[in-house]
Amino acid sequence: MSRALAERLRRHDIHYGWVVMAVTFLTMLTTACALGAPGVLMPPLAKEFGWTTAEISGALAVRLVLFGLIAPFAAVLMLRFGLKRVVASALGLIVAGLGLSLLMGELWQLLLLWGLMVGCGAGMTAMVLGATVASRWFVARRGLVVGILAASSATGQLAFLPLIAAVSEAFGWRMAQLLVCGLLMLALMLVLILMRDRPDDMGLKAFGQTEATPPATTAKITPFGALREASKSGTFWILFATFFICGASTNGLIQTHFVSLCGDYGLTAVTAASVLALMGVFDLFGTVGSGWLTDRYDPRLLLAIYYGLRGVALLFLPESTFTVMGLTPFAIFYGLDWIATVPPTLKLTAQRFGPEKAGVMFGWIFAGHQLGAASIAFFAGWVRTAYATYVYALLIAGGLCLIAAVLSLLAPKAKALA
Repeated sequence: MSRALAERLRRHDIHYGWVVMAVTFLTMLTTACALGAPGVLMPPLAKEFGWTTAEISGALAVRLVLFGLIAPFAAVLMLRFGLKRVVASALGLIVAGLGLSLLMGELWQLLLLWGLMVGCGAGMTAMVLGATVASRWFVARRGLVVGILAASSATGQLAFLPLIAAVSEAFGWRMAQLLVCGLLMLALMLVLILMRDRPDDMGLKAFGQTEATPPATTAKITPFGALREASKSGTFWILFATFFICGASTNGLIQTHFVSLCGDYGLTAVTAASVLALMGVFDLFGTVGSGWLTDRYDPRLLLAIYYGLRGVALLFLPESTFTVMGLTPFAIFYGLDWIATVPPTLKLTAQRFGPEKAGVMFGWIFAGHQLGAASIAFFAGWVRTAYATYVYALLIAGGLCLIAAVLSLLAPKAKALA
């Protein structure tokens, strides 16, 4: 079917890489939805099982850690076994974890199913998947493709939340889980039918490629070997630190705790989730725009601007009225900047380590992103349990973003990306 589709598209001068990108977009969108859903389902879980915010946050923190730590290993698995096998296996693992969670009743089961299984499955389809697809299938428009796929991940974590919250309130959190499983199964079917590993599999060159290139020698690339090489680079540690702060200020804090934060001020879960969804919509424009800008301007300067604006937004969030009208400017402003950091970070990674190693190296940098997310997800839950407020966590995250803005400017300037 994929070959027939590729031939039909070729007659209309459309490259099959755009089909692979579309399937990848849907995959990252739905797995991100599975990753973000627990933030909305935290209140009903606490109500049904009597678990504290800190206990639930601990399990969700494990999910975020694994979401990042799996990334460099997933990059190597994609090199050795292909995109299709790895992505299909990951989607199956997430569906199994969410499906079995319908029967859970103990906290350790939440840790196993939502923490371990969903975290590992989502980590195999995270940003590294988008980076791998962009580098294999595209030479031209690579920055734009990275921006689109990065936007799919963040948008998926936010855009479906009002629907999940509404289904949860009307029919219970288990029915909301079934909805997410249905979306994942749709993505799995399309992956099995349409996903292909490389342009060579279809008798094609990458989009925008003008000359044939020999197959990349990737067999010797290992996750820990790449980490040893990266650890000697100052650029790596700057990007690791800034992405740690990126994760802390997005997935870890806002995605995980925003619904509970708004609940402290009297907003319903559906209303708070709608604000998050608005962030997801504007993130789509912001991240795609960031990919366009990254093809044209110094990525270090872009990162400094993004982190600086994000820090200011978080520092002023406690002063909001926490009404729909009061939170809308924050949602728009913060949404545009939600994950706009990905395209310039990936470009700096490729410039420093080369396109062949970029996926694995970016996997380790993305691990820093999720370590930051997990740290503040747990810390903010502890602060909320101990002091009955999230304000301290917001102020700390805002201050860290301003530090990241300064660090971004300290990254060495690399040669232009080939």
